Parts: sequence; C-alpha cells; structure tokens
Amino acid sequence: MTLTAFARRAGTGTEATTAGGDAPRAVGRGRSTRDADGLAVASFVLGLIGLLVMNIVLGPIAIVMAVIALARSTARRGRALLGLALGIADLVVLAFLVTGNGTVSWSFGS
Repeated sequence: MTLTAFARRAGTGTEATTAGGDAPRAVGRGRSTRDADGLAVASFVLGLIGLLVMNIVLGPIAIVMAVIALARSTARRGRALLGLALGIADLVVLAFLVTGNGTVSWSFGS
C-alpha cells in the first residue's frame, strides 16, 4: 500500500468530510490564509521595530515577509503593505544614518 493510498484510507489527505459526512471539503486553504496573515502581521511589527533598532537586519526581513504574505493573498493586505513600506523606510533610515555620520547607529548631540 502506498503512502497516498494510506492517507486516503485514513482520511488525512487534502479532503475531509463534514460533520454529517455529506460531502468532502478542502482543508488546506484555511491554514495557508492563516499563515499569510501571520506573515503580514510579523512584517508590520518587524518593520516598526526596525525603525528604532537593528534596521539593517529587520528591514529586509520585513520586506521579504510582506512580499510572501502578499503573494499568498493574505486577508490582511493593508498590514502587509504597511510592513513593506516600513521595511523600505528602515533601509532609507539606514542610508541616512550611514551618509550623515558614517556609522549605522543613532547619535544625538555633538
């Protein structure tokens, strides 16, 4: 017996029956949307934190996570777009810091 046939027989494939056992329904779609929503929220949070600390690391991570969330068609599209914008803003802040005082750190005063 192959693994696919075993999964079909056990009922753990991509289809599951409803409570009444009437018709099969797709199971995999809900998890993909939840994962994409989590990526959108995480990109927003990392982009926001990246404005203050570690923008050299958190900016690109926020950009990548937002692009993946948008590619997976998240329900939180606005949050993914904000994460993308904040990730880009992290890199812009980094560019200003490097050109302004030659380091990748904040410095206040003289």
